[in-house]
Amino acid sequence: MRIMLRKGITLQQGTFTAVIAPEPVILSAFNENPDLGRFLFLFLCGNYSRILSRINRTSSNFEIRRPFTADQLLTALKEASHTVIFIEHDPTLFDGADRLLVPVAAALRDAGHEALVILYSEVMDRSFAALARHADRVIEIVHADEPAYRGQYQSSRPHRQDNVPNPSQKTLEVF
Repeated sequence: MRIMLRKGITLQQGTFTAVIAPEPVILSAFNENPDLGRFLFLFLCGNYSRILSRINRTSSNFEIRRPFTADQLLTALKEASHTVIFIEHDPTLFDGADRLLVPVAAALRDAGHEALVILYSEVMDRSFAALARHADRVIEIVHADEPAYRGQYQSSRPHRQDNVPNPSQKTLEVF
């Protein structure tokens, strides 16, 4: 089982991958992959999903679960026996439940041994970063219309001219 996000970026079974990408990228990865209908697919989202209504789900193998707390998410991950587990990150699940970040991350990693586990968010936040630290891979795809940084990266150290010796630097004399 493989899902192509972009040319050269493929997600494979047996991995836990954290993906930060624009919604159209993740939607096209699912909607333009007819093979997904052959596999058991679990879609987990919290209180509100931004992409669920736009995924073409004509297969009977597509299951949706909506955990409303981090405890429920942990239970859903431990009970999952699907080929693909897609989690649309909802940071509100971890409000007041920071203690569950490590157990949920461990459950994501464990599920990734057998399935293709994708933790998805359009933007990075604190709880997503904590979960992504345990991922096999972290993939970030930026909007095509975002301006790239084109300036030179500046050092925080003051510049010195190459021809002027630095008076605070001493050289060892040769014996």
